[in-house]
Amino acid sequence: MSFFKWVSFVLILHLLNPSLISCSSNGLSQIPSKFLTLAKSNDFFDWMVRIRRRIHENPELGYEEVETSKLVRAELEKMGVSFKYPVAVTGVVGYVGTGQAPFVALRADMDALPIQEMVEWEHKSKVPGKMHACGHDAHTTMLLGAAKLLKEHEEELQGTVILVFQPAEEGGGGAKKIVEAGVLENVSAIFGLHVTNQLALGQVSSREGPMLAGSGFFKAKISGKGGHAALPQHSIDPILAASNVIVSLQHLVSREADPLDSQVVTVAKFEGGGAFNVIPDSVTIGGTFRAFSTKSFMQLKKRIEQVITRQASVNMCNATVDFIEEEKPFFPPTVNDKDLHQFFKNVSGDMLGIENYVEMQPLMGSEDFSFYQQAIPGHFSFVGMQNKAHSPMANPHSPYFEVNEELLPYGASLHASMATRYLLELKASTLNKSYKKDEL
Repeated sequence: MSFFKWVSFVLILHLLNPSLISCSSNGLSQIPSKFLTLAKSNDFFDWMVRIRRRIHENPELGYEEVETSKLVRAELEKMGVSFKYPVAVTGVVGYVGTGQAPFVALRADMDALPIQEMVEWEHKSKVPGKMHACGHDAHTTMLLGAAKLLKEHEEELQGTVILVFQPAEEGGGGAKKIVEAGVLENVSAIFGLHVTNQLALGQVSSREGPMLAGSGFFKAKISGKGGHAALPQHSIDPILAASNVIVSLQHLVSREADPLDSQVVTVAKFEGGGAFNVIPDSVTIGGTFRAFSTKSFMQLKKRIEQVITRQASVNMCNATVDFIEEEKPFFPPTVNDKDLHQFFKNVSGDMLGIENYVEMQPLMGSEDFSFYQQAIPGHFSFVGMQNKAHSPMANPHSPYFEVNEELLPYGASLHASMATRYLLELKASTLNKSYKKDEL
């Protein structure tokens, strides 16, 4: 009898005889370390490294992940894992287990960023202006690793694991399309991981409740009247108007928001003019805004439009504001389920030791994983990759971003452990309720 089948057997015996609780608990606690040992084996690790480097060399932007999804499908086929494609344009959804309820989902994002890679190494991006600068190549690889671990122990799964290879996390709202496609119907919970250079290799981080902010984007066109820079009295200067708009937008947080209610408004784009001595007819600005509550988020949205249009009017310009929701849908705040967070701490503690769990503070970054959490209970966490022996690694979205590939076994085994343990514990809970009902 395999280790995992033995755990399932003992767990069911415990439900019939509660005196076996210490044995079943010990069996459950060993699952994460067993998976980690398997994922760290030379052949398994080398396989994951090869996959990650192939994905890294060929980055694809949101909803363009044609080759990436092709690679994912090829690897799933080799494992004998069934899947659906296409889902949400370029997404892939795999299935491991009984094919019956209960269902639990694991998610990885596949898209890259429009960044020119500056890291000089053998497997540098081969696509000019595109780069995996946020670790999604590692996320995809780790979920494939989890699929392999789960498939090798499929007979022991007490339900079905849904593997969500999602497109377009970077602003495209791919998660929203996955939900709309009905992928999460009848799914009890979903888990997601993200690599981070802020934690040491072998550490994990998360928190209960609000974790990442809700986010939106905006762009505005401010129109005036162009003319010669030496004769500004004959023009209506949209650059001056836009400058005043940008300064006024900063007052929304500093003067109007509760200091204890974290919010951000950042103008990160300013385009206008093409000559040193010509005042242009118009300029375009754009940026992002963030908040942890829906009320604050919608108030920011309202005030951004008011400030831009009215401040432009003060400078005798006209302005139009576009929140580009079709292209970049608003992301809700990422809020971790209380029970799933305790479950994550238990599983990660059994794998890495509770001392390697780090309670994180809320961040103003955003994640479209939040769309899943609006539909079903979900949990999002970070997995460390900083090697203490090396210099600090670059942050995500940097052209110098790198992935420490030693983290791949940790992510793969954590994914597999959470899915396996969740299904086992859910099955145990269901049987226990039935047992108690029969006693009555």
